[in-house]
Amino acid sequence: MRQSILLTAVLGALSFAQVSYAAEEAKEEASSWDATANISFVSDYYFRGLSQTWHKPTVQGGMDITHSSGFYAGIWGSGVTPNTYPDAQTEIDVYAGYNGTIPAVEKLGYTVGIYSYMYPGGSWKKYDGLTADQGKKSGGKWDTTELNFGLSYDWISAKVSYTLTDWFGAEKATGWDGSTKGSMYMELNAAYPLPWWDLTLIAHVGHMNVAGKLQASGFPTANGAPGTYETNPDYTDWKLGLSKGFAIGKSEGWAAGLYWVEASNDKYWGGGYGGTSFSRSINGTTETKDLNDGRLVFTLGRTF
Repeated sequence: MRQSILLTAVLGALSFAQVSYAAEEAKEEASSWDATANISFVSDYYFRGLSQTWHKPTVQGGMDITHSSGFYAGIWGSGVTPNTYPDAQTEIDVYAGYNGTIPAVEKLGYTVGIYSYMYPGGSWKKYDGLTADQGKKSGGKWDTTELNFGLSYDWISAKVSYTLTDWFGAEKATGWDGSTKGSMYMELNAAYPLPWWDLTLIAHVGHMNVAGKLQASGFPTANGAPGTYETNPDYTDWKLGLSKGFAIGKSEGWAAGLYWVEASNDKYWGGGYGGTSFSRSINGTTETKDLNDGRLVFTLGRTF
């Protein structure tokens, strides 16, 4: 009887241990995934040094999932202007990748991923300024997909993005000298924590190298005769400012930022071909805007 009771106790303990282990394993597996959402307001949506909203404010937001292995994926959206992206008012980005560390060097990390920019409903096809053998034939969608690779060390990072598709609708059918696949964007970023008021100094410099040039002779424009403006869209952009994370009462995850942003190549982006509005105004003229104009941009958002 005593042996039976002892055996029962042992079996019960083993069973409890197995259940506890299974529960702990399930808990550990569940906790290895994390999900966050974000929403923000920006006074002007600048992407790589160029305004995407015709220098007007917009709302942005998205969701991200991460795994303890380093895998990440997400979706993000923002308002954009049809003046730059005909018949598109929204940008939707879908991305995934992997973040890792290099054990041989403390604080050294890397990232590799794929990133797709999509503009629902938008394409050159609906711009009436193109002839039949240009955008109307192929559609010339703005959608673009990139591969990226980056390295980081403590508060500084560098990344290279390489287009697998034509660069935002730039192709032979839309007035370019050929395909722009293989366009490359290189950037250097810093997020240095300052010793005052939990502020972070944000600095960025990047360079866009487009694998092609615009053929002005076949591109309709109301800005001037061919040769008036630069046909090479390559440019360098920079950003400098401060950001601060904070809480409002018990509501955490808030962040605000104030940045100066600007880009070079005024002859293309400052009212030239890149600064042209493709949405015709009532009187039939074409509006222009300095998309690379240096400006202060304010951001306010929350992650939760």
